[in-house]
Amino acid sequence: MQAQNHSSSGAKATTPARHLVATAIIGAAVIGYLVHKPPEARTRLESLSQMASHLGDLSATDAAVISQLLARPATPGDSRHVQ
Repeated sequence: MQAQNHSSSGAKATTPARHLVATAIIGAAVIGYLVHKPPEARTRLESLSQMASHLGDLSATDAAVISQLLARPATPGDSRHVQ
């Protein structure tokens, strides 16, 4: 399926969708990390957030929240919320 674009710039039509996909993927990684906290979930979250940041799909605020989350010690069963 191809998005229809009536302007001359195709990049404008796909950028918001890419941002939303990146947000959804990172959100799922955050939930996986918060719920289960295995080392693989941490590595996945770090990798995805670095890639999204590098591509410009992660805001500075979102990157700061993820950094704060990853700075906390990961202990299974920890029910603290991101602030």
